Amino acid sequence: MAETTKSTEQETIPFYPDHVRTELRVAAGIMALILLVGVLGMIIPVGVGEAADPMNTPAHVKPEWYFLSLYQLLKFIPKTTGAVIPVAAVGLLIIWPFIDRKQERWPRGWQMRLIGSVVVLLVLVGLTIWGEVS
Repeated sequence: MAETTKSTEQETIPFYPDHVRTELRVAAGIMALILLVGVLGMIIPVGVGEAADPMNTPAHVKPEWYFLSLYQLLKFIPKTTGAVIPVAAVGLLIIWPFIDRKQERWPRGWQMRLIGSVVVLLVLVGLTIWGEVS
């Protein structure tokens, strides 16, 4: 039994000096490769085209269909207002059931809300179509 223990000890490789040395060599090689790519990138810059200009949107760029109405709205009102209005409208829709707790007193109240909703939907659909054809 003592003989098998000696033979397995002789066949193993110690972790500390050997494996750590190998890992340090691999890490140094990867760092040298990263440094080489970085230096080459600074010496020979590769450009895809002209630099991006955040203040100039190309004419052919359009958002997806569900954002076309908001995109068209931004052409008529200031950008800050155009960004705040949709968020405020969604927030108002979320909290409206908690605000309006009174009983309906006039039978024409639901008709006015229906007409208002239809007008808002028509405006959104109209802005979406207008944004697509423009």
